[in-house]
Amino acid sequence: MTTPASAGFSPWQQRAFDQTIAALRAGRLGHGLLICGPAGLGQLQVARALAEHVLMQGAQPERTRQLLAAGTHPDLQYISFIPNKSGDKLRTEIVIEQVREIGQKLALTPQYGVAQVVIVDPADAINRAACNALLKTLEEPQPGRYLWLVSSDPARLPQTVRSRCQRLEFKLPPRAEALAWLEHQGHSGGEAADALEAARGHPGLADQWLRTGGLALRREVATQLEQLAQGRTSAVELAQKWCADDEAALRLRFAAELALAEASESGLTAPERLHKLAAWFDAANRTRDLLRTTVRADLAVVELLLAWNKVNERPHARGNR
Repeated sequence: MTTPASAGFSPWQQRAFDQTIAALRAGRLGHGLLICGPAGLGQLQVARALAEHVLMQGAQPERTRQLLAAGTHPDLQYISFIPNKSGDKLRTEIVIEQVREIGQKLALTPQYGVAQVVIVDPADAINRAACNALLKTLEEPQPGRYLWLVSSDPARLPQTVRSRCQRLEFKLPPRAEALAWLEHQGHSGGEAADALEAARGHPGLADQWLRTGGLALRREVATQLEQLAQGRTSAVELAQKWCADDEAALRLRFAAELALAEASESGLTAPERLHKLAAWFDAANRTRDLLRTTVRADLAVVELLLAWNKVNERPHARGNR
């Protein structure tokens, strides 16, 4: 059932697309659709292809195609973050004024007489007041009007919103399928396997890391943590390295995941170390959250790395002091 809109899809994207088109053709696709699952699996790309498919059913397919390509089709609207009042940065929430525009848009007659589609991404950024306004639109569906919510964290949406939407859920594909896809993207089998393992089976994340050097950065973080535990570098020196560019948050993510992997390997053989690693994993994630605040990043990371030394402190070391 591959169409021009879905050409180039990954297998899991194609499955989601085909499932939704089948529901549409059978008259089972409702007004509200929650497109969800782990970020990076291509949910927005599928939503765009579905919108193109819906809008191409009209009497002027060539004109529709031109408008879609130009991003100016009057019956398709994207809702995402908009600039703040001062205009110097984007808001971190989708606000009530934007949601009211959705209701107004879907109340109009489609200009090309086929359908209207509104895509909200990320829907989990809709604030509480805006969610309440969204309920009215979801509760008053009209034929040919579609509201598609794209979310990697649907639990942040109120149950009242989720319950009024059909669900199109993306899941991590089988390992063999993910590896085959990564190799099709041009990655070698060994590197693809390593990246997929590091990404916990997430092919989109593995692909991103392989293309941007993320996998190499993860290996570097592992080496640096080992050097820190062995006393071959200091917490201050390493913190300065980690905070010297824009990759500090990613380094902390990798560090947390490496601690978690080590904790799972410790298992029942070293329960005390297991608890220390679990606590450090939580601390690493909290430190990563602090990077988005006004706290000095280097000081927060130094404190975390000093705690790593304590995690790796040998039991007899204290007795020799």
